[in-house]
Amino acid sequence: MIKIGMMIGNRYEIVDKIGTGGMSDVYKAVDHKLNRFVAVKVLKQEFAENANFVAKFRVEAQAAAGLMHPNIVNVYDVGEEDVEPIHYIVMELVEGITLKKYIEKKARLSYKEAVSIAIQVSMGIDAAHKNKIIHRDIKPQNIIISRDGKVKVTDFGIAKAATSNTITSNVMGSVHYTSPEQARGGYSDEKSDIYSLGITLFEMLTGRVPFNGETTVAIAIKHIQEDMPSPADFVPEIPSSVCSIVLKCCQKSPDRRYQSMADLLVDLKQSLMNPNEDFVVNTDPDIEGGTRVVSEADINQIRNSRNDGYYPEYDDNYQDGMNDEYYEDYPDNADGNYDDGYDDYGSAGKADKLTTILAIAGGIVILIIIIILAMNIFDGMSKNQDPIGSSESLNSPIITDEPEKIEYVTMPDVKNIKLEDVKNTLFKLGITVETNFEHSDVYGEGVVIKANVDAGEQVAVGSSVVLTVSYGSNGVEVPAVAGSTFTSAEAKLTSEGFIVNKKEDYSDTVIAGSVISQYPEAGSKVSAGCAITVTVSLGKETVPVSVPGLIGLPEEDAVLKLAESGLSIGQITKVFSTQYAAGYVCSQSQAQNSYVTPGSTVDIQVSQGPETTTYKFEGSIAKLDSVNEAPGYVDSDVTIKMVADDAAKTVLLETTVSATSFPYSANIHGILASKGTIKLTYTVNVEKPGEDGNVTTVKESRSTERQIDFTAE
Repeated sequence: MIKIGMMIGNRYEIVDKIGTGGMSDVYKAVDHKLNRFVAVKVLKQEFAENANFVAKFRVEAQAAAGLMHPNIVNVYDVGEEDVEPIHYIVMELVEGITLKKYIEKKARLSYKEAVSIAIQVSMGIDAAHKNKIIHRDIKPQNIIISRDGKVKVTDFGIAKAATSNTITSNVMGSVHYTSPEQARGGYSDEKSDIYSLGITLFEMLTGRVPFNGETTVAIAIKHIQEDMPSPADFVPEIPSSVCSIVLKCCQKSPDRRYQSMADLLVDLKQSLMNPNEDFVVNTDPDIEGGTRVVSEADINQIRNSRNDGYYPEYDDNYQDGMNDEYYEDYPDNADGNYDDGYDDYGSAGKADKLTTILAIAGGIVILIIIIILAMNIFDGMSKNQDPIGSSESLNSPIITDEPEKIEYVTMPDVKNIKLEDVKNTLFKLGITVETNFEHSDVYGEGVVIKANVDAGEQVAVGSSVVLTVSYGSNGVEVPAVAGSTFTSAEAKLTSEGFIVNKKEDYSDTVIAGSVISQYPEAGSKVSAGCAITVTVSLGKETVPVSVPGLIGLPEEDAVLKLAESGLSIGQITKVFSTQYAAGYVCSQSQAQNSYVTPGSTVDIQVSQGPETTTYKFEGSIAKLDSVNEAPGYVDSDVTIKMVADDAAKTVLLETTVSATSFPYSANIHGILASKGTIKLTYTVNVEKPGEDGNVTTVKESRSTERQIDFTAE
């Protein structure tokens, strides 16, 4: 079980759980090796114990880890822990919003914005295709718009590792974007991703998907059978070239689509420069938007691929029998449908057709029952897609899947109607309301002037619309409160009879607790008692700083390293240490690799070496005992050498004095040992008999050593 503070792979420290999905849980973690935040995706226990799933998961994840591109949420690492076991993927942590959420917030995108996003998505997918990696699950939920506007695609290479369980749980969320060959359970390649991107571009332009239905099977059959509508059918102002690009991406036959993302990129860029030119080339223009009647074989393939637990595209030995030649066997009829090979005017043909229709109907009924049972079994997993690496929440930078079914309602005409009445109407339709206010001499106070969605347009249930509401022609002037403290601003506004709504945001220029801005703006006239929204500063938004390791560094280097990390040196304390040499850091107040706010201070302790006791010698060195040293001293000098009994054999005293100077007084402090040795060197007369029998006196050098004790200070 993953716990906060747990270390994975001796590198990634789990700091927070930020998402969960059908297959995995996702955690925010600190990469201690590279000092950065990452997202760690951990397989749930039931999948971690499936050896076949883990093997495929590992192969695909390792392949995805080789992808590094600005338009891809990059996979950094793949690993496992043997104890539980734990299988995990380490990914780039992206803070932003999914394209699905972005579309819902804006209802639909302008063609320029949609094409610009599609270009960035295509660049990321193209990089994957060049590395022989097929996504297989392109959809707005798997596309993230980061805070700096960069578009990133998630989940490369992961979809192929899924088992029947994950297909069942995720199929409803993905079937709106699946290609006809995927819907049949057949082989998928780069052109399948192109189809899914075409559907995604359609949704960006229109705010809806082209095919919808009550069940996954119904939607899958529409992908195979029904005409692909043009985006201009829903939004007439979309340029013709953009519509042609969408329709070419979404051809039923893969060989009639763009053959590569590079080809698609050329047309997307051209559409931004010449939106109304007819430059999109179709391989066979006569079949664009053509319909092929779904066959019993198609229905059986859909039923089998969703029912028997076998998924051909995940079988390494599977050979697709539904190749491009499949389409060439069915020449087009005059009505645009594929020739089914039956004689419409022969009784045998009619009987065969009736049999086919009954078989299809029976198969669909059985399939619906199976799908309902499967969805009940895997209901827990079907509610969320696998979280990948981002969300619009700062505290939860990981995305989860959108609701499986999106309903649309028609936007009513709300102009010149009281705000409260409009709110009630829209609430009943499942639409939330955001309001802006402005002065008007035409519309009365509290009356809706306009909405950001025109009457008659389709709006997704659960989304919001923005209403502009009139203050009326007369009103109370709003005082200026920007720059003042919130307490002061609140008092000033309430004294004028306004209601105060508080919002908070970070600011690099306004100190924490002060008002950044206000709405309505100062000086505008609004009705008495209306709400004024003030945005209050939280101060500068800070990114935590990792504390460097200082222990074992010289004091000067430690101070420099703190400064380079954006931190300050705090109190420096000198302490004794037997482990670190004098002048080296032996302790720091903030642990290495912990995270603190920039500018924080770190206290350190610096070694002054081991703690020692100083000793002293105060006394005299006695005169040499000459009783036993016949014939005695010669009047000569005596060398005195005092050595401490320490590892270095420190010389404490070395001098030469006259033999008559004894006893010699010495007073020595700061000795680093409790014992020592005094060595005296001198000259004596020695009588030696010669060869002739005569005795001669010879001078010889002698020495003597004495051990002494020092007194502790």
